Amino acid sequence: MQWFEALSHPIQALWATCFTWAVTAAGAGMVFLFRRKNMLFLDAMLGFAAGVMIAASFWSLLSPAITLAEQLKMNAWAVAAVGFVGGGLLLFSADKIYDRLQAQMIKKGNKTGGLKRCILLVFSITLHNIPEGLAVGVAFGSLQYGLEGATLPAACLLALGIGLQNFPEGTAVSLPLHREGLTAPKAFFWGQLSGMVEPLAGLVGAYLAIHVRSALPFLLAFAAGAMIYVVVEELIPESQAGSKPQIMALFTLFGFTVMMVLDTALS
Repeated sequence: MQWFEALSHPIQALWATCFTWAVTAAGAGMVFLFRRKNMLFLDAMLGFAAGVMIAASFWSLLSPAITLAEQLKMNAWAVAAVGFVGGGLLLFSADKIYDRLQAQMIKKGNKTGGLKRCILLVFSITLHNIPEGLAVGVAFGSLQYGLEGATLPAACLLALGIGLQNFPEGTAVSLPLHREGLTAPKAFFWGQLSGMVEPLAGLVGAYLAIHVRSALPFLLAFAAGAMIYVVVEELIPESQAGSKPQIMALFTLFGFTVMMVLDTALS
């Protein structure tokens, strides 16, 4: 890990978001191995990722946002609140756009197959991946200032949590498309495509965090809001939809505990 620690924070963010993209591609690659998902495995991954992201949203993002806002003589609660709600509203808007496009397709008599199905699926997941990439970038960029709770292991674990939830996202695109008639290579291409935006978003997030310090509290809170929205709207409901919801709840607790321990012990 010494070579990674020696890198600049934007390059660290780039490597981390390339990892999250690679996990998306790995999930999409399941189309070459299985025609059906291993639901228990995917639910466990989603539950663990939900716990990691909940803990990271506070200790790695929201708490440092409030601390830095106070140091910069800002109205800390207002900055945190506006940023937090803004992150959630962005993803809420993305979901509404997706729902409207899908409704228009159904109204016109178009079935959810072929290229339009690809575009809708990739569009929706890509919009979710942009703030996720920004969150990773901001987490690494904030290391520049040595904020309490902002540590390299915590930033890496945040990237791991996002990567874990990207795996089933890639699978969720590629497998249905393959069942609808696309070849396995084409289904894989569309499945991994949604993750390509994360490295770019990660770089943008890191540079903004480093070079626009006054915006960092808002960016941290914004990333936290986006993370919580993803957890509440997608990860927890999906992980609880299977045959063993109680076990998946334990995976969520375990993910939260791992992130909490690392954040508090290493900060």
